[in-house]
Amino acid sequence: MYPFHCQPMYHPFYHGYGYPVRQLDMISLTNNHRYLNRQYPDVDPTLFEQSAKSMQKLMREASLILDRFAQSKPFAQKVMYAAKQSNMKEVERLIKSTGIKSEVETSFNPDGINLKLSARVGGSECCHLTIALRWM
Repeated sequence: MYPFHCQPMYHPFYHGYGYPVRQLDMISLTNNHRYLNRQYPDVDPTLFEQSAKSMQKLMREASLILDRFAQSKPFAQKVMYAAKQSNMKEVERLIKSTGIKSEVETSFNPDGINLKLSARVGGSECCHLTIALRWM
C-alpha cells in the first residue's frame, strides 16, 4: 500500500502510529505520578461568595452611572467637556455624583472613557468591574 519509507512507524515516542509525542507530553507522562497523590486543602468558598456579592454591588453601581449617561444628555456633555479640558477632578466629581460609593479609577482619551470600579474584602481587592465607553 505505502512504499516502505512512507509507512507510519510505531515507536515508544509516538502516539499510536505516526504522531510524534511532544517533549512536554513526555514530561507530563513521566511526571504525572507525582501529582496523583498530591493533597489539596479543603475548599472554602467564603471569599468567593463575598467577591460575588461585592461584584453584584459593583454592577448595581455601574448601572447607576450608565443610566445617568444614557438618560441625561447634559450630564454626558459635562463629563465629556471636563475630560476635554483634562479636568480629572471634575470628571471624578461628576462620576461620584451619580451616587456610587465604590472606589473608581477614571481615565479618558479622545476616543472615550474608562471606569474601573473596585471592591475590597478583608483589606484586599476582591473584584473589579471595568466599563469602557466610546464617545468619538
